[in-house]
Amino acid sequence: MNPVQSKALRFVVMMGVVSLFADWAYEGARSITGPYLAMLGANGTMVGIIAGFGELAGYGLRLASGYISEKTEKFWPITLLGYFIQMLAVPLLALAGNWQVAALLIVAERMGKAIRNPPKSVMLAHAGEVMGQGWAFGINEALDQLGACAGPLMVAAVLAHKGDYKTALLMLLIPAVMTMALIVVARLLYPRPEDLHAKHMPDLQSKGLPRRFWVYLAGAAFVAAGFPDFALMSYHWGKTGVVSSTLIPVSYALAMGASGLGSLIFGKLFDRQGLRILIPLTLVTILSVPLAFMGGMAGAFLGCMLWGLGMGVHESIIPAAVAAMGSPDRRASAYGIFTAGYGVAWFLGSAILGLCYDTSLPALISFSLITECVAVFFLWHVSKA
Repeated sequence: MNPVQSKALRFVVMMGVVSLFADWAYEGARSITGPYLAMLGANGTMVGIIAGFGELAGYGLRLASGYISEKTEKFWPITLLGYFIQMLAVPLLALAGNWQVAALLIVAERMGKAIRNPPKSVMLAHAGEVMGQGWAFGINEALDQLGACAGPLMVAAVLAHKGDYKTALLMLLIPAVMTMALIVVARLLYPRPEDLHAKHMPDLQSKGLPRRFWVYLAGAAFVAAGFPDFALMSYHWGKTGVVSSTLIPVSYALAMGASGLGSLIFGKLFDRQGLRILIPLTLVTILSVPLAFMGGMAGAFLGCMLWGLGMGVHESIIPAAVAAMGSPDRRASAYGIFTAGYGVAWFLGSAILGLCYDTSLPALISFSLITECVAVFFLWHVSKA
């Protein structure tokens, strides 16, 4: 490994540690969002809409964040702002007196992630130029998901001891503070991540994004539409008693563990095989839905792990693939456009899945399976391009 690659790896690991503590905080909260909203009086439809709207706001705002990042090149200030909003919203959930206030904070947390995601992805992509995009994003996602395991397990421990959602949420202030301290350190150590790669890549697509990008976006949108949010799954388990309130965050931790392992392995495979790796993985992970909603406790845990694997694969491969589909100077906009479309699809799909849940579980499962199969068609097409 040459000095440039070594420096790029250190930057990726540093940002991964930031992600570890950030996920510790916000994934800890997300592990109990469903039952917490139910405790505050929300029904299944509202849980689906809140989760979906949070993703819509979170992904849609990335369009503006990406555009502003690209035009101003203020990658670090925008990243810091996003982390501050996100880490403030998480512990404030403990103070929510009703589901409406909790919903606003859930959306605020997603918006904070949206603000910091495109500039952060661009900075990681600079490191990926010299160490492989799939490997760079895979390492970051693996550390990310290590924190996503720790957060739910902390919440589960608090619930087992106190049985109090608000206390569990308040405890997440600790990793939130650690996140802010570490991101400031990262800013001081690596003020110009764009200097990590030795040479600027040729600008072959500076006037627009290739057709392949739009086909890939269509496939990812169908994946998002058919993928239920964990909030809806955990709402179902809490309502039916399939999984106890203490074990719900544990199941989320298992999902995040599968996500982290998948992102590390398949991020590396992406560098070797390209987008075709997504096709068998999507087909396998769609089994998570019938297992999670109709498989009993054992099915719920297995389905949750497959769901986590799917999340990890797409969280690592999606940004890596987008980085390779356009010129470096268009990456921020590409991330913004891509994730905005992804978020709209997630919102619409989550709203439909929530409505289906309140009327018919077979309808929910059918909608999910059909949309994921359509996604496979687009992913197959783009893998051939």
